[in-house]
Amino acid sequence: MQLQDILYSQGFGTRRVCAGLVQQGWVQVSTSGVAGEYVSCTEASADFDADGLQLRVQGVDWPYQEKAYVLLHKPAGTECSQKPSTYPSIYSLLPSPLRQRPSKTAIQGVQAVGRLDQDTTGMLLLSDDGQFIHRMSSPKKHVPKVYQVTTKHPVDEAQASKLLAGVVLDDDPKPVRAATCVVVDTHRLDLTLTEGKYHQVKRMLAAVGNRVEGLHRSQIGSMPLPADLAPGQWRWLSADDLKTLTTAPA
Repeated sequence: MQLQDILYSQGFGTRRVCAGLVQQGWVQVSTSGVAGEYVSCTEASADFDADGLQLRVQGVDWPYQEKAYVLLHKPAGTECSQKPSTYPSIYSLLPSPLRQRPSKTAIQGVQAVGRLDQDTTGMLLLSDDGQFIHRMSSPKKHVPKVYQVTTKHPVDEAQASKLLAGVVLDDDPKPVRAATCVVVDTHRLDLTLTEGKYHQVKRMLAAVGNRVEGLHRSQIGSMPLPADLAPGQWRWLSADDLKTLTTAPA
């Protein structure tokens, strides 16, 4: 695969821009698979095996990824929209190559897997793999997601029992229920859901006579939010991470 095409596939601009980056000496490659062992290349049409290739573009290290799988620790006060209305977009927290990766659809770059409200924090997945997005977000796939819920009013076992048994929301006569519900303290619940209806946690708590004051997604599948990933930070998901995301918690 030509180097200019590799750069294009990773979101570094048009093929002409990518060729210019190479010709101007802004690109180094490591074919050993070990980051740090880089050599300069100024031939845009030079062929490389993309698998395992490490790039350094304008001084920034970038591993080749055939498909992008990203985990973002979403901070409060951000919108999961390409065209936010009030708050900054979560996409502004990502480097431009992730936002510019070419796509066969009309939308470039990685897309959020589902949405979190502007005031909700925690785990947010993004990808340009349509099958992965569908698998992780479809209610039929039952991928468990754990939410730490802070409530306005005290919570008790009676409310937890109702959430486990199922409550009816205003747009669907079929009850929705929590997979697990743990009362952590007087104003805290850990709630596990396996479907993703609009404002589901807030509406479920309202249905049992309470109100959500704070909401944080702490786990997807069997993967918790990494403790060392601060709000606003992102990282690549590894192959092991992808397996853990689709595995139900023990």
